[in-house]
Amino acid sequence: MIGPTHEPARPQRRLKRVREFRPCTIEAGDETFRNGIFEFNVTKLLGFIGVHAERFPVESVDLGDIPDYGGHDRLDQATIDGADLSRPILLAEIAPGLFNVIDGHHRIARARRDGIGYLSAHRIRCPDHVAFLTSTKAYESYIGYWNSKLADRGRGRR
Repeated sequence: MIGPTHEPARPQRRLKRVREFRPCTIEAGDETFRNGIFEFNVTKLLGFIGVHAERFPVESVDLGDIPDYGGHDRLDQATIDGADLSRPILLAEIAPGLFNVIDGHHRIARARRDGIGYLSAHRIRCPDHVAFLTSTKAYESYIGYWNSKLADRGRGRR
C-alpha cells in the first residue's frame, strides 16, 4: 500500500450498509482486479472516471512509493512490453489514507524496467470505488474491513 498524497486530509467516515446495494456486473471483456475477497470491475470504474474526470484528477506518483513485491515474473512479458505508459494507473483507497494499485501492474513493471521513476495516476477514494465491487459478500466484508480500520486509526493503530 502507498500513503496519501500531500493534499489536505479528508474526514473519513464509517460506511453504512445500503440494503439496495447491487454488485457491479461483469460482462464479457470486462477487466477485474481481485484483492482477496474484494474484486473490482476495473472496466466500469474506468468508465465512471471518464464521465467524472473532474473528481479524479491525474497526478504524478513516485514508483518508489509503490511496493515492489517482485511479482513481475508472473506478469505476461508481451503485455509489459506493450504497456501504454501514458495511461494513468488506478490507486484505490483500500484502508483510510492507504491506496493499492488496482490497475496498472504491467505499466509499473515496464516503467521500472525502463528506469522511469514516475507514472500518472488516478486516486479513487472510498466510497467512490465501493459501487464497483462485484459481489454482495465482498461489499459486506469491505464495509466491516473499512470500519475496523477507522476504529484502529482512532486508537492510534494502522
